[in-house]
Amino acid sequence: MAIYGYARCSTNEDKQDINRQIRELKDAGAEEVVFEYEHGDAKVKKELHMLLDMATEGDTIITLEVSRLSRSTQQLCEIIDVIREKKLRLVIVGSITIDCRNGQTDPMSEAFLQMAGVFSQLELAMIRARVKSGMENAKSKGKRIGRPQTTKEDIPTVFYKHYPAFVAGTMNLTELARVCGLSRPTVYKYLKMVG
Repeated sequence: MAIYGYARCSTNEDKQDINRQIRELKDAGAEEVVFEYEHGDAKVKKELHMLLDMATEGDTIITLEVSRLSRSTQQLCEIIDVIREKKLRLVIVGSITIDCRNGQTDPMSEAFLQMAGVFSQLELAMIRARVKSGMENAKSKGKRIGRPQTTKEDIPTVFYKHYPAFVAGTMNLTELARVCGLSRPTVYKYLKMVG
């Protein structure tokens, strides 16, 4: 019987460090930790679904908070159903454990987990409402919202260095992106600006 950990952050590794979760999950007994960068209410969390598919009867899945699994009550109920059907144990570290290894759940534990899911979903809704309100407030004061406009002056010199090879056809777009250390969408944007 395996013990898996599941960690999730909403944004990429440049903005959020997932290593704290991984470390704490290993300290809690996880033999293998599955992690991903995805929004809490995203309909598809590939790594979580892969973990739930991979887990077999008697296995344990550990996570640090209910919100790591989902910030959607509906999705959380679906996860509980999978835990029950596959006879798994779900441990929210220092909080709630749902042990379905005998094919049943403790109604009180399941109810507490669902209530925690409601609060997690509420927290996300409140965060989004505050962000929206803040953006509207900034707009009303004449501030520009979103990423700053990129100009030709913002294009790095490394792009201009390799651009002639791309124009000459000796370098394709993927190679141009790689040698410049840029993403393909960024290269597309720069090509439109200089073309």
